[in-house]
Amino acid sequence: MEKRRKILRLLLALAGAALVLWGCLNGSMRDVLVKAVNICTECIGLG
Repeated sequence: MEKRRKILRLLLALAGAALVLWGCLNGSMRDVLVKAVNICTECIGLG
């Protein structure tokens, strides 16, 4: 049972890392950064 949990955790971690890498490679990282900058500048009144 404990071995199954370790394998499941490893698979979930690998899937998460793969999805993060995929997002970085397809340009989503830039979109998220631009949205975050816009929200921050609006909140503190610079925009």
